[in-house]
Amino acid sequence: MTAVADQNHTDRMDHSDGTGPPGPPDHAGRPTGRTEHAGGVAASGYVPQPAPEAGRSGSSSGTEAEGAGHARVPAASSGTEPSGPDGDAPPAAPWDDGLIARRATDSAAPGEERSPLDAPARGGSSAPGTLPLAYDGALRSRLDALRELVGLSRARLDNHTLAEAARVLDEASARRRLSGQHTVVAIAGATGSGKSQLFNSLAGVPISETGVRRPTTSSPIACSWSDGAAALIDRLGIPGRLRRRPVPGPEGEAQLTGLVLVDLPDHDSAAVQHREQVDRILKLVDAVIWVVDPEKYADAALHERYLRPMAGHAEVMFVVLNQVDRLPGEAAEQILDDLRRLLDEDGVALGEHGEPGATVLALSALTGDGLGELRGALGKFVAERGAAARRVSADVDAAATGLKQVYAAGQGVGLAEDAREEFADRLADAVGATAAGDAAERAWLRNANRACGTPWLRLWRWYHDRGGPPTGKLAVRPPADTEATARQRVEQAVRTVSDRASAGLPAPWAQAVREAAVRGSQGLSESLDELAAGAGLPSGRPPRPGWWPVAVLVQAAMTLLQVVGGLWLAGQIAGVLAPNLWFPVLLMLCGIVGGPLVEWGCRLAARGPARRYGQGAERRLREAAASCGRARVLDPVAAELLRYREVREQYGKVVRAGAG
Repeated sequence: MTAVADQNHTDRMDHSDGTGPPGPPDHAGRPTGRTEHAGGVAASGYVPQPAPEAGRSGSSSGTEAEGAGHARVPAASSGTEPSGPDGDAPPAAPWDDGLIARRATDSAAPGEERSPLDAPARGGSSAPGTLPLAYDGALRSRLDALRELVGLSRARLDNHTLAEAARVLDEASARRRLSGQHTVVAIAGATGSGKSQLFNSLAGVPISETGVRRPTTSSPIACSWSDGAAALIDRLGIPGRLRRRPVPGPEGEAQLTGLVLVDLPDHDSAAVQHREQVDRILKLVDAVIWVVDPEKYADAALHERYLRPMAGHAEVMFVVLNQVDRLPGEAAEQILDDLRRLLDEDGVALGEHGEPGATVLALSALTGDGLGELRGALGKFVAERGAAARRVSADVDAAATGLKQVYAAGQGVGLAEDAREEFADRLADAVGATAAGDAAERAWLRNANRACGTPWLRLWRWYHDRGGPPTGKLAVRPPADTEATARQRVEQAVRTVSDRASAGLPAPWAQAVREAAVRGSQGLSESLDELAAGAGLPSGRPPRPGWWPVAVLVQAAMTLLQVVGGLWLAGQIAGVLAPNLWFPVLLMLCGIVGGPLVEWGCRLAARGPARRYGQGAERRLREAAASCGRARVLDPVAAELLRYREVREQYGKVVRAGAG
């Protein structure tokens, strides 16, 4: 292979009048020849050769069939959406609740299940003749669960917390709409690691500029081994002037069919924009080849900034130790073993003994030693057509791990029944349910004593209570200090139940539970007062049992005996009646002793009904207070807990499917 063809149709069609083969390479390894690129010489210094006409898409040296419809795409800052034909990036759609978003975009036929991932494309699709990427059932379910999780959490979590999960969903949806027959692999490395030389060796020709000047690679360069990858490269934001195609001929051409190789700038470049391009494109490619050299293979910047955070992406990673031709004897094997040790410490699984993980190789891009092994592993990797799905699955795993702290909770989360009962008891104490029950019982006993007591005692009590409240009635308005104490008890009850309900919850959901309780507590004391007035003691006298009239008649008979005995005795003293002291005295004694006995018996008989009457008044107040507290505090708190259980269930689907 001696040359490459530019993939951009616009550039080729604008310069179809030039002829002449490329000249021999210069001292820097760059082919020389005429300049025929409308946008100037490529950043790498390589001048692409003219390609056949656009209509000859079937020839081996032809261009992509869909390339004619693509203009040059400037490098996007975010890399999440492909640019439009005019070069402007389409506006990002706002994230709404997952359920609302699905219903708004769902146009499936009745009875047909449709995933949110089947939504129509927003500004990009697979090229004609290529098949879009298809996710399997497990990954599809995980993405649906993650989308539902993000939608349900929007009202409780800030956008910064959900940003990575939302990005993963966007990128998964965008990648699904593009070709599933291509695998985008980026070559990343530090300054001087030889990644551009490896890129040229895999392509077979000097595409990316190499040399001692640092940084050498200033812009990402893409090279596709087959047609249909223009939309994928558009998504990376690589312009047409930096797209290449190896000329057919080498043996590795068929082996790497479907590969889109991207040479990235140095990840440790002194230019900030270079590092930003690396970080942006690494989030969009299907796999990555990390190129390290014997001098900086243990660089902390590589391990701490990239390898360790991307440990979950081991299945779509190649780690290549380059420049082994510089190492004497067995030094290459020793450094390779130490590199494996460092990767293991980073948490990067190594694909050894048939297990899934990163592929670690040693080679020399300069001499070609070990290059065939990398080409073979890369060809097998591309032929599987599973890198994109594995990359998305690893992204979902990483997003789920980042969200663990806001969804994972301790055991026994929720509001137990004993906490609800304790809250009801506190509200009952605040509203004075026990005191109201005791007062109702005393009022009932007082009325029983007044109804069944002796007339003389009733007369004395009437005289004593004539300036007080009516019989059987209680003061409705408590004193001011009592009201303040009751309000403090209500606030304390709300704080206690909110603390118990939020115990063990992640911070955002615990805060949501406490806020719901505080909102419900506003006006709770006033509502309890109103309910207490309506559900407390009834106005007027308490109800009387059926034996009260009999007791009143007996008490009246005892009084009558006293009156008759007294009149009889007075008549004898006055000489009107015949003297007979024993009989009138006996009548008087029966009335005097019988009246208190009847009153005492009635008091004993009234204890049971009075207690039941007081318990009924206390129960009504307790039920009223519990109902008010449940409606204002417990129900909103339970709603927040239910919402958390729903999102926790969705999070469990994402995590369990990933673990499985």
